[in-house]
Amino acid sequence: MGGRSSTMAAPVVVNATAKHTATVIFLHGLGDTGHGWASAVAAIGSPHSIHRPTRHVMAVTLNAGFRMPSWFDLKSLDVDGPEDGGGIKRARDNIHTMIEEEVRGGIPHERIMLGGFSQGGALALYSTFTHARTLAGVVGLSCWLPLREEFPQAAIGNTGIPILQCHGDCDPIVPYKFGQITSQIIKKFAGNIEFKTYRAMMHTSCEEEMADIRKFISQSLPPV
Repeated sequence: MGGRSSTMAAPVVVNATAKHTATVIFLHGLGDTGHGWASAVAAIGSPHSIHRPTRHVMAVTLNAGFRMPSWFDLKSLDVDGPEDGGGIKRARDNIHTMIEEEVRGGIPHERIMLGGFSQGGALALYSTFTHARTLAGVVGLSCWLPLREEFPQAAIGNTGIPILQCHGDCDPIVPYKFGQITSQIIKKFAGNIEFKTYRAMMHTSCEEEMADIRKFISQSLPPV
């Protein structure tokens, strides 16, 4: 981690369009920031408050040590490549802290959802299953489950919540097979998962996926 502080920049917040009764915490991908998904998140049209935190800049092994916003170090994108276990768990702890900050602000755990794209989706999945309190659901876009060898033992909670996993079948960055493997692993300990495939989609999003996310959020976080 280069000895830098583990604090994050202030999150980009899309305020609720009605009374704030639920929160979606959406985590960006490698090299992006909380602003990067602004238009996509706005297109979801959720009435809930959406937080998009930005991770601090760090050297990333996968990119020859180039410094960029990253939740943890990425050493490889090989299916059995080495992982930054300590960094993943420190990032998870930061996300858990964000959840508790929302709870202190009056939003109950079961009205908080995690989601993310690519590296952010990976962290969202890991943070959800290693959180003891029940959350509303989790959305993982074009991502994978980090430290998958720890599961199912590492899944201390949220094994019954709704899970939406999405992946393009032409993804050149996080291969589609990673999404398939992740879905198969998760199904072994958390059965309420839907894995959606988007034909010809690369490492990005599309209108169909955004519509599916919007539907998932509205079903998992209905108005109160």
